[in-house]
Amino acid sequence: MSFDLVTIPCLSDNYAFLLRDQTSGKVALIDVPEAAPITAKLDELGWTLTEIWLTHHHPDHIQGLPALIADHPARVIGAKADAERLPPLDAAYDDGQSFTFGAHTVDVIDVSGHTVGHIAFHVPAAKCVFTADSLMALGCGRLFEGTPAQMWDSLQKLMRLPADTTVCSGHEYTQSNAKFALTVDPENAALISRAREIDQARADGEPTVPSTLSTELETNPFLRPSDPGIRAQLGMVNATDTDVFAEIRARKDRF
Repeated sequence: MSFDLVTIPCLSDNYAFLLRDQTSGKVALIDVPEAAPITAKLDELGWTLTEIWLTHHHPDHIQGLPALIADHPARVIGAKADAERLPPLDAAYDDGQSFTFGAHTVDVIDVSGHTVGHIAFHVPAAKCVFTADSLMALGCGRLFEGTPAQMWDSLQKLMRLPADTTVCSGHEYTQSNAKFALTVDPENAALISRAREIDQARADGEPTVPSTLSTELETNPFLRPSDPGIRAQLGMVNATDTDVFAEIRARKDRF
């Protein structure tokens, strides 16, 4: 089972992704921040777009859709719970449902928090998950609609995926996320090393997305509210994981 995964920078700091199943030739696009760079990449690769998977309704993830499908018509898939705020969908799914991509299963995971109705797409055969603005590289999305408890529940769903899963998130925020992470987890050697690697990557003009779930579990403070060092740093040794997560999110909002 072989797949091609392509990361496409869009707008000022967004990412879209192309996933190609080499066996069937089907090509999925995850989110459409803008049409031009996606069209250019499809033309460069000579791929025919067959599906578009939308994670949530924010304009920087869907606004390029009309222009894109004018030249590259494809089946549009999104969340049933958010269908009224998304462009017209050809298929809509709830949390826990699945659909097929070629001969492979795509699992839909509700990851509400950043927005209510935000979904992630997990493709087990490709060992990747498309998380957009839920789980991000060294961060998680700002809570525009959901609660800390909702987001923590969503992140725990993603944490249970296999550790070797590639995490395809929606923005190039990793360098600023690393600076914040060091304020709440300053003794984490893996985080210190990762922050240096991120600084070098950005200095070289290289993307820091995607990442791997194993790396996020080791270094992303939003996945680590149970960590004794973080709890001590926050003065929350006896708090619940939800409360520690909420405090980390609140501090990031003020950072």
